[in-house]
Amino acid sequence: MSQTVKAIRIHETGGPDVMRWENVDVNEPQSGEVLIRHTIAGLNFIDINHRAGTYPLTSLPAIIGMEAAGEIEAVGDGVTMFAPGDRVVHCMNVGAYSEKMIIGADRLIRLADHTSDEVAAAATLQGLTAHYLLHESWKVEPGDRVLVQAAAGGVGLLLCQWASYKGATVIGTVGNDEKAEYALAHGCAHPIVYTREDFVEQVSEITNGKGVDVVYDAVGKDTFEKGLSCISERGRMVSYGVASGPIEPVDLRVLRSRSASIACGGLGSFIKDPTERGANADELFSLIADGTLKVEINQRYALCDVADAHRELASRKTIGSSILII
Repeated sequence: MSQTVKAIRIHETGGPDVMRWENVDVNEPQSGEVLIRHTIAGLNFIDINHRAGTYPLTSLPAIIGMEAAGEIEAVGDGVTMFAPGDRVVHCMNVGAYSEKMIIGADRLIRLADHTSDEVAAAATLQGLTAHYLLHESWKVEPGDRVLVQAAAGGVGLLLCQWASYKGATVIGTVGNDEKAEYALAHGCAHPIVYTREDFVEQVSEITNGKGVDVVYDAVGKDTFEKGLSCISERGRMVSYGVASGPIEPVDLRVLRSRSASIACGGLGSFIKDPTERGANADELFSLIADGTLKVEINQRYALCDVADAHRELASRKTIGSSILII
């Protein structure tokens, strides 16, 4: 038997106004599935890319959203790892902007008592992204020099804190003085206000001309090419997003003389295996629980007001993490 719930759905791609708060039907969970009642959804740039059509969805209409926390209401046949009443979170599963959702049990992460629904929805996608960037795309070691583009964003702040905790010197770009102070308080030793300073020149000055071992860039078009100039010998550019637009073709000769490299990351490849995903999430949430990593939730919106949230995130008015209350 199905039930009717509210969700944010798009019937076409475009601006924030294409998102509609409407009724949708949710069925009973089938074999291997669970029914989740969402309490909090995360807000991420990938949601904007789905809504705008930059990252095409399989079909329309579609419920968007890629991260949410909540409680299991029912389980299908064969589900033994979870039971009704369990608190869970999931990410990288389209359909999170909804009151309830059917999802495969193998896509879930169990929440410990020390992790609230708000923190889980704010930090799972961004935190697991920071995890693979720091441990897989480039294994940050003590003494490394790291450049984080958009250092005051959700992923950026986690990268700054985590890289600093691992012993790296962190340089970060931000849009204004308020964000510079914020990044400085969260592990970024050298915030650069890119709106008035040339970050290539500043990175060169800070590193005595050596450059950085790794650049983490989710901005894309506006920063990628200049970021390549900041890489040291045998360093790496890690691209994991295109918030400002697609990246232009790269002349690899720019990197060859320094034996530098480019890596393109996507979280989906690092959360397919439930064991790996669970272990990485346990490490993430333990570091948050003991205060090593601070998740700053500075913007809260009702899910029905998600258009305002998308506008503010796209215009870079937000600092830290944002959540959608369901």
